[in-house]
Amino acid sequence: MAKKLKIVQIGSVIDRPVKQKRTIEALGLARPNHVVIKNDTPQIRGMIKIVSHLVKVEELEA
Repeated sequence: MAKKLKIVQIGSVIDRPVKQKRTIEALGLARPNHVVIKNDTPQIRGMIKIVSHLVKVEELEA
């Protein structure tokens, strides 16, 4: 079974660079306290690294 990641947006994208806004959107997040569950892949990990100051990540056992 693949591991899952619970990603919670904790910061606003207002006054953030376009790259960070698009990364948050690509993760499926839209507003602070919004939660999405994603598969743990290198691509998702890379996106999380770009916006690590705007999200909180928790590993889930599938």
